[in-house]
Amino acid sequence: MSSEGPRRSLGDVEKGSEARPIAHGQYLDDVERASHEDQALLSNADSTETQDISKAKPYECCHKSDGVVSRVNVSRVLLWVGAFVGGVVATLVVQAVFPARPPVVGYSRIVSQNQADNAAASSVRHFPPIKPSNWDPEKFPTNIGFEGPTPTGVEPGLTSPEAPEGCKITGLHFVHRHGARYPTSWSPYGGPGQLADKIKKAKKSSKFKAKGQLKFLNDWNFQLGSELLVPFGRQQMYDLGVNLRIKYGFLLQNFTQTVPVFRTESQHRMLHSALNFAIGFFGYPFEGQYEQSITYETPGVNNTLAPYMTCDNAGHFDKGFRALWYVKKWNEIYLKTAQKRLSASLDGIDISIEDTYAFQSMCAYETVALGYSKFCELFTEEEWEGFGYSLDLSFWYNSAFGSPVARVQGIGYIQELVARLTHTPIPVHNSSTNSTLDDNPITFPLDHSLYVDATHEVVVLNIITALNLSNFAETGPLPYDHIPPNRSFKSSELSPFGTNIQFQLLSCDSIPGGPQIRVIINDGVTPLTGIKGCPKNEHGMCPVDTFVAAMKENIAKTDWNWDCHGDWDVEPGDKWTTTTGDPPSKEEGKRN
Repeated sequence: MSSEGPRRSLGDVEKGSEARPIAHGQYLDDVERASHEDQALLSNADSTETQDISKAKPYECCHKSDGVVSRVNVSRVLLWVGAFVGGVVATLVVQAVFPARPPVVGYSRIVSQNQADNAAASSVRHFPPIKPSNWDPEKFPTNIGFEGPTPTGVEPGLTSPEAPEGCKITGLHFVHRHGARYPTSWSPYGGPGQLADKIKKAKKSSKFKAKGQLKFLNDWNFQLGSELLVPFGRQQMYDLGVNLRIKYGFLLQNFTQTVPVFRTESQHRMLHSALNFAIGFFGYPFEGQYEQSITYETPGVNNTLAPYMTCDNAGHFDKGFRALWYVKKWNEIYLKTAQKRLSASLDGIDISIEDTYAFQSMCAYETVALGYSKFCELFTEEEWEGFGYSLDLSFWYNSAFGSPVARVQGIGYIQELVARLTHTPIPVHNSSTNSTLDDNPITFPLDHSLYVDATHEVVVLNIITALNLSNFAETGPLPYDHIPPNRSFKSSELSPFGTNIQFQLLSCDSIPGGPQIRVIINDGVTPLTGIKGCPKNEHGMCPVDTFVAAMKENIAKTDWNWDCHGDWDVEPGDKWTTTTGDPPSKEEGKRN
């Protein structure tokens, strides 16, 4: 990694500088953003009066066809929606770390959220199910993340996530995605909100008429909010906390003189994911049992849980959003028949391929938010397979091994992981790390046996790429003209709502090499053979020292300034590819 530091940012403040963290015990929120989000929960609901949180008193602490459209298996839909595009809309909230107990969010905000949810629950729906479609566990196989013996992800890969015989778990570094949410308002392609606006506008004309399977659109209204957690998402986070407490609660015995420090970001869904997780993990009330660090997610502020905020090239469409070229080409193939079928049932509105894709997305989001969606009945099983692959293309080329800015965005978290594993401070802050927070033992302790960090799915994929877990890139770049059999990269297994990575530390009597580490993704133990020096092991273990040495090498060869701020270009589509998440080298960049 270049020895030069990254551009100076608001969040990378040295001690004694004018900018400083918020005082202990104080909790602030972006009032304008908060008000907008609360009103967005239900588009046709009356706005709810909200309290200015900045005036609140400080707190002490802290879903097989034979040519016929068939009803889709809702569990398959939830699998894919779990891996849908994670929002990266920034929310300005002052970073707060509280010295006595976790934060208590303003009471009026909690009431406001509950009122909006209750309003959604009592709204008139023309096709409500007798009971939620997720009521029957048979519709929810374990590989979708809920419910089942592994409630937050896929079945074990190599072996059980339980400690192997002769080993005991000594520590855990845990990073997870937020719970299920409403769709983002800024989606660059196939967003439910844009489709809803188009249908609403068409209905104003007397020419609009929906028939056949689309007859329900004559009375349908858009009832989704924007970006906040849906009730199911809150349950996911609570369940995840309970799950982790059952597995690793014994680690709390190591905290005799202090309490754990969990981290999240300032976005509404991130903060509330963390708080629901904490209730599941600690129980209620959780005051005094842990510290909740809430970090800025806003442009210009260094944050390893939101690295795109200081990585300029990640915001360039041709660099950070290369997937759209592939997605559009693939959607033209697998949705061609569906588009014609849907168009034949609609008068007064033209349905494009993008709109057809949005119909599938609407099914997914209505299902997680309302428990049921008529849109799910409109597509064949093959078309749903195509939808899932479209999401694979999106995540592979935007956030994982096929993106030129994937590795660099995950490297900051790797630096923090190494610091925690070695109990030593980060020597050089030359990435997305924040020196103000990471150099402070209160906000970033180095001697704990349990760490929990909440982030977005794109960052989880960035981390997987930066770790060089090359088994997920083994079958190479994803083509846009067909679904390759037995592909190694599936976003539904790596980035669903609530996805998580367990970095499990073990002490084993019968294994040489000292303390061991395993990487467990959604309860599936992944091989570490892509990490330099890590042996092939039936339990997926690698000596911590070997793992750390490999990570230091990864850090050293990653150049934040070039990767994030360098003047390099890549040709669109398959004219240029990567399977390591790296951009062209400086030499290649100069030739271009």
